[in-house]
Amino acid sequence: MALTRTLGKGRFMGIEQLLEKASVYMKEQDLIRIKEAYDFAEQAHHGQVRKSGEPYILHPVTVADILVDMGMDVLSIIAALLHDVVEDTTVDLGTVRAKFGETCAMLVDGLTKLEKIRFQSKEEQQNENYRKMFVAMAQDIRVILIKLADRLHNMRTLKYQSEESQRRIAYETLEIFCPIAHRLGISAIKWEMEDIALRYLNPQQYYRIANLMKKKRAEREQFIDDVITRIREKLEEMGIEGDISGRPKHLYSIYKKMTARNKQFNEIYDLLAIRIIVDNIKDCYATLGIIHTLWKPMPGRFKDYIAMPKANMYQSLHTTVVGPNGEPTEVQIRTWEMHRTSEYGIAAHWAYKEGMVVPDGNFEDKMSWFREILELQNETRDAAEFMESLKMDFFADLVFVFTPSGEVIELPAGSVPLDFAYRIHTEVGNRTIGAKVNGRIVPLDHKLKTGDIVEILTSKHSYGPSQDWVKIAQSSHARSKIRQWFKKEKREENVAKGRDLLERELKRLGLEPPAWMTDEKLQEAAGKFSFNDIEDMMSAIGFGGITAAQICTKLTEKMRREAEEANQIELTNEKKEIKSANAKKGRPNHGVTVKGVDNLLVRFARCCNPVPGDAIVGYITRGRGVSVHRMDCLNIPFGMDGEEAERVIEVEWEESVEANYSVDIEITGHDRRGLLNDVLHAVSESKTNISAVTGRSVKNKMGLIHMTVLIRNVDHLSSVVEKIKRVQDIYSVHRIMQ
Repeated sequence: MALTRTLGKGRFMGIEQLLEKASVYMKEQDLIRIKEAYDFAEQAHHGQVRKSGEPYILHPVTVADILVDMGMDVLSIIAALLHDVVEDTTVDLGTVRAKFGETCAMLVDGLTKLEKIRFQSKEEQQNENYRKMFVAMAQDIRVILIKLADRLHNMRTLKYQSEESQRRIAYETLEIFCPIAHRLGISAIKWEMEDIALRYLNPQQYYRIANLMKKKRAEREQFIDDVITRIREKLEEMGIEGDISGRPKHLYSIYKKMTARNKQFNEIYDLLAIRIIVDNIKDCYATLGIIHTLWKPMPGRFKDYIAMPKANMYQSLHTTVVGPNGEPTEVQIRTWEMHRTSEYGIAAHWAYKEGMVVPDGNFEDKMSWFREILELQNETRDAAEFMESLKMDFFADLVFVFTPSGEVIELPAGSVPLDFAYRIHTEVGNRTIGAKVNGRIVPLDHKLKTGDIVEILTSKHSYGPSQDWVKIAQSSHARSKIRQWFKKEKREENVAKGRDLLERELKRLGLEPPAWMTDEKLQEAAGKFSFNDIEDMMSAIGFGGITAAQICTKLTEKMRREAEEANQIELTNEKKEIKSANAKKGRPNHGVTVKGVDNLLVRFARCCNPVPGDAIVGYITRGRGVSVHRMDCLNIPFGMDGEEAERVIEVEWEESVEANYSVDIEITGHDRRGLLNDVLHAVSESKTNISAVTGRSVKNKMGLIHMTVLIRNVDHLSSVVEKIKRVQDIYSVHRIMQ
């Protein structure tokens, strides 16, 4: 199997090509099982087409093809072929389990989105989907490998999506899936997804860099050919066999260098790298010596990832030398095994043997962070908090520090000695009384840098963590361990504190604590939150694992339901009163009429800010007339029974509306100097008034702008959005609901 070819690029007309490729390393019995899975999937997806107009079955076959190129096992290929049948067809998980086994069903389930559960928002649903996927990934790595192949093919076919979907999916890919691919060391997928994402998020820069690369291609190729010739001659003199090639840098990596270092394209020198692949580690270092003999190495540009592999198992020697004509030239030297790992990462460490996937000997050590994901899932109740912690600890930039004995410890960028202590061991963290960095005593909030030697000072007589440590620690891992200590060691104190907080919250709501804090009611609330008993629930309130307000909501749930039922009769009377009162005097309708009723008091809901052209619906409020919402507003309880459903009424826009309407939009882009001014100028050019604007920096050098504009109708809004999208470095523009 060629290592350098692009994953799964060939277009498939059927299953035959897939089976032919898989036959290189699979047995006949495995190929039969794959064909059975294909037949099952083809029948399940029969009649379905993708937005491109192609048969849907093409997608799972292409995903399977990508995995075959990575050398994955038969169950991975079968799960790839079946990964959408439960989500997009009438097939259920039980059928998959019965036909293809428990493991295959587990893989498919881990890849199936939570579509049938009602969530408060799409963001909440997406976070829960991610949470489910990551937990499944921590149990079986093949889940995420299939998901990455799935996302790669979806990115390749992104042109068939709407522009809004293109930007949303591209941004999501950069934020979630590219960091996962990087963490797993699968550069063959990571680089391609990053380049495609850049094309849709910043097409102006993408095509500009691509065109500039084309213009320099001829002179660069001649330069590389000259360098390769000289290296090959020297290697032959030394009796070293090696494969030498020139590799162009990926567009996204060039874009990142330009933005991070604030440089122009002509200031980026290492657009091409020389890659030398040899047979063994001894030849790697011998080749390095030859390179440094031929050309002078540039200070500070040598990295030995063989002696100190990256966290994603990447190994190679990197050096930059002053090449011919004084031009900086990057050279990468590695073995064939290292090269396969650099392309396929963790997938390269899974050996196919007798139909089973067997990890190599150091697999557990290399993938220890998987266990931390499971710990994080067990300790985090909220899906949004889980995702935020995941991004903080596993997707963030890393620093690599040393223990006094020379062991390398990886930590999220910005970590402090407390994070280091808890990464070593929970007891080390709990007994910490101080820290030394590079031999000097430092405070516990000292920021660690790559290369620091960290020593933790402990004492058996330590009183344990301080409450301030939760704020000082930068990793979610350390914070959760600190909270665990308070939960366990100060249980009685937390129980008392929890009771006090619950009493205060009940009093704030105007309720008498003795009436609501009976054992029967508290036990019922504890059961709803999956606590073993009342004391566990009180302790959780005390140490901050759950809020008193959440418990009060459950305690008063029955009372609120009864109150709503009592208001049923009142609702009918309110409808009559509103019609009667407003019939006597004219009411401003803001360009909206209520079907079948004249002169009703009408107001626009601030949660969704409808404008002419939007599909709208009315909602009868208590004493404030009719509130007009967009049809897709989450605050309208469609599909519900009872009083709330009866409050929903039909409304429509008048034919001629002469007014301006407030609309909230959110803009994301690369956080550069002048971005906000450029956006404001674009809006001004569209002759649109702005009533409010705020901007702030968020993670990963992203800028977030929230703007309220005055809009005549949806066409006007679309033109404003298009103007903003044309601004350089803008990634996405979308209308938001509060």
